[in-house]
Amino acid sequence: QVQLVESGGGLVQAGDSLRLSCAASGRTFSSYTMGWFRQVPGKERDFVAGISWTGGRTSYADSVQGRFTIFRDNAKNTVYLQMNSLNPEDTAVYYCAAGSVGLTPRSRLYDYWGQGTQVTVSS
Repeated sequence: QVQLVESGGGLVQAGDSLRLSCAASGRTFSSYTMGWFRQVPGKERDFVAGISWTGGRTSYADSVQGRFTIFRDNAKNTVYLQMNSLNPEDTAVYYCAAGSVGLTPRSRLYDYWGQGTQVTVSS
């Protein structure tokens, strides 16, 4: 089992930046793929960004490409999502996920999930 805890969400204005953190504990392996997803009420959970803990490969949704950066600190067993130039469309609950499959935007292929952290961007 892997436990994931997100933090760093909050209320910001359009154009602001925010950094989310996801701390992993339990039976954590450096080979796990880590991902960030987001969800708004009544909609499916959407892929935002992913990273391989061992290879440093990253992947981003088109909607956040160039604005968001996913990175990791394996010594701290933590993955981050740096969000710049935020806009109201980024408002959602952001979830951290871990899986044993390579980089993929499919949420079904991730095994562990955090509780989520709310990000609200005002216009």
